Amino acid sequence: MRAKRPLRRPVKRKPAEMPSAPWEGSVPAALRERFGEAIETTQLLGGQRLAIVDIGAAAGILAMLKNERGFDYLVDVTAVHWPEKEKQFEITWILYSFASNDRVRVKAAVGEGAKAPSATSLYNSANWLEREVYDMFGIEFEDHPDLRRILMPDEWEGFPLRKEYGLIQQDADWVRENLKIESAQ
Repeated sequence: MRAKRPLRRPVKRKPAEMPSAPWEGSVPAALRERFGEAIETTQLLGGQRLAIVDIGAAAGILAMLKNERGFDYLVDVTAVHWPEKEKQFEITWILYSFASNDRVRVKAAVGEGAKAPSATSLYNSANWLEREVYDMFGIEFEDHPDLRRILMPDEWEGFPLRKEYGLIQQDADWVRENLKIESAQ
């Protein structure tokens, strides 16, 4: 008969930190020169170029990056919900330059009920990406040509990627009402 091994206590580890450094160069310098204090910070975060900006200047910043700096492709628009913050949402636009094979991320905070600028007049790809952010978080984009749900059914209530959202209950209710079965959740 084997002797029982003593249980090992889990080792408490500090969460990994993303390496960060200032992002310097012609793009951040041009942003600071044109937009001043609306550029909160420019940094390399995990090797990725990031500009954290005021939401009021985001449309102008996106336009400058496209028209003057060659970031001709909008890769993604996404968001994060931080319910404990005054401005609960952070929106991130990821831009790419085919000419220089370069990426930049532009991030801005927006409060509950405030609108973010739409990038649809600059990038065709913004249409569905902004609709997805609206559908999942409830963030509205000013001057968007067709802001409506894209992933969830039209009658769905709430926004599934908000932290306080009770997805399992909502899903069970929707399945019961629309499919007339009990959810497997």
